[in-house]
Amino acid sequence: MSNTTLAPQPKSLPSPAAVLELLKPVTWFAPMWAFMCGVVSSGQPISDRWLFFLGGVLLAGPLVCAASQAANDWFDREVDAINEPNRPIPSGRIPGRWGLYIAIFWSGLSLSLGAMLGAWAFAGTVLAVFLAWAYSAPPLRFKMNGWYGNAAVGLSYEGIAWFTGAAVMLGGLPGWPILALALLYSIGAHGIMTLNDFKAIEGDTRLGVRTLPVQLGAERAAKFACVVMAAPQLVVIAGLAFIGRPIHALIISVLLILQFYCMTEMLKDPRGKAPWYNATGVSLYVLGMLVAAFAVQSFAGGAP
Repeated sequence: MSNTTLAPQPKSLPSPAAVLELLKPVTWFAPMWAFMCGVVSSGQPISDRWLFFLGGVLLAGPLVCAASQAANDWFDREVDAINEPNRPIPSGRIPGRWGLYIAIFWSGLSLSLGAMLGAWAFAGTVLAVFLAWAYSAPPLRFKMNGWYGNAAVGLSYEGIAWFTGAAVMLGGLPGWPILALALLYSIGAHGIMTLNDFKAIEGDTRLGVRTLPVQLGAERAAKFACVVMAAPQLVVIAGLAFIGRPIHALIISVLLILQFYCMTEMLKDPRGKAPWYNATGVSLYVLGMLVAAFAVQSFAGGAP
């Protein structure tokens, strides 16, 4: 009998813990919050369509957003093997091609649930899933350029999620005030995404990822991000005043003034204070989203 000890064989299936890490629950909050803003803006009581509401929350975060995270990790696996070798795929905790299979399966689940929530919710889901794959996968790989990569993320995480929340609750196409808010806050999210890119300027430069901090430099990119975040909110304030919502416009104005203070602090050291701004200024930004959602409730089904 041989005394040779066989080396342990790699797992053929990923563990549930590794799959959950791949799907990154921490990233689900942004689209789920935007979905909630869409629900609020619809003016419809959740109790009347609570199954649609729960399905939409599941769709926005644990399905569509999670699928995008899995796809991103799969197509970044070679880069992560160098920069973040402990991530689920390069570490081998998600073995073989399971990362790709999970991304495909989760995208299919997303589309299936979206179809069950209505025609407009399904249309939003199709666009969100397309952008998720286009962001990470060749040949489009939007993430390689900050201009359209950040636009794709902002549209998915804010605009499409907001639109879907309203469409699910209304059972049809939302009115133009809701569509306008969803688009405007998507544009502002481009600036938020730019600030997220400050944490990896050196690595992105070496790898040829043309984020805005890489293309413009830290100082110019930070100033651009501030303008992009502030300008849509100014339009929202003016629009709410125009349709007769001065109190809501005033509240968002106060939140924006506080953001201006945070911006001036962040611009003193963009690279060092970008994470601080994400915890302060961005929180004020998303609170303004909810205020705006309450403001347009009576216009949910059409123009005032």
